[in-house]
This record gives sequence, structure tokens and C-alpha cells, in this order.
Amino acid sequence: MSNFHNLLINRRSTRRFKDELLKPEETEMILSAALLSPTSKNSHSWQFIVVDDKEMLEKLSRSKEHGSKFVANCALAVVVLGNPIVSDVWVEDASIASIAMQLQAEDIGIGSCWVQIRERQYNDHISAEDHIRDLLDIPMPYEILSIIAFGKKEKERTPNDTDALLWENVHIAEFKS
Repeated sequence: MSNFHNLLINRRSTRRFKDELLKPEETEMILSAALLSPTSKNSHSWQFIVVDDKEMLEKLSRSKEHGSKFVANCALAVVVLGNPIVSDVWVEDASIASIAMQLQAEDIGIGSCWVQIRERQYNDHISAEDHIRDLLDIPMPYEILSIIAFGKKEKERTPNDTDALLWENVHIAEFKS
């Protein structure tokens, strides 16, 4: 990308991936973006579980009834965790790390999509978080924010339309309806 603004315009959620692995250096760049992301009071309250095993990706793809099926076909998934004992703003810390990974992926031509796990259900009796906690043997007190799926894009998507930006949602000095 030539600059950050173009990166934002071109980053779109990718749910269809080629059957192609990421190069180790691509994976390292994505993960280093997460590790470089800022955290409240430099707490580093996040943890990341990297999954590339096809059988486990298939299991993770069934973490919710809707919105996670595409994980089965990605090359790499990163399960994003936070520790609420380390930081009361772990959700924000983990969210910043997540978007840092997604922007880094876009910068090197890799697609990604966020799968919300926190406060979502696996079924009527089990949360998506508890389902994944059991699959990946995640100890307490860690909480799961999301799964970020990565892979080579099956096709490029149309960039975001800057003419359609919601400028009416920007308020100067005070909220005006």
C-alpha cells in the first residue's frame, strides 16, 4: 500500500479464501503487528492462539450458529484472548491488537475477517467462549474476544466508497442531532 489512508479504503472483510498456506514470514508479520499494538498502561493483557490445523479450523468454524463457517477454509486463525485481572480494559487492548493484525494482513495482500466470540452463543446452553475454551484448553481467567481468520483472498473486493462516508455521525464541539 502506498499509505495508511489507502490501506483503510482497501481493507474489506474476506470470507472466501484460496486453498493456499501463508508463508512463515507473512504469519510472523501479522503476529508482530498484534504484539506491537498499544495496551493500557503497557499491560499487554492479550494472548493469541494461532491455529492452522485444518481439523481444528473446522471445529472453530462451528463456534456459532451464524458468522463463523468461513473459518474452516482460512489458512490461519488467531484466537484473541484477554486477561481481565491484568487490565480492566482488556477488550479494548485485544480489539486494537485485532485490527492491527487485520491492517497488517491487508498491507501484505492477505484477507481477513473478524468473528465475534465474546457474548455470543454456541448453542442454547453453551457460550461460544466456553466451546472454544474447551477446544483449545484455555485456562481461566482468560476471556475470548474473537477469532480472526486469515488467508489469500479468493478474489479482490471493491474498495470502500469514500463518497459514502457517514460524515453526519461526526459532531464538532458537541453532539447535534
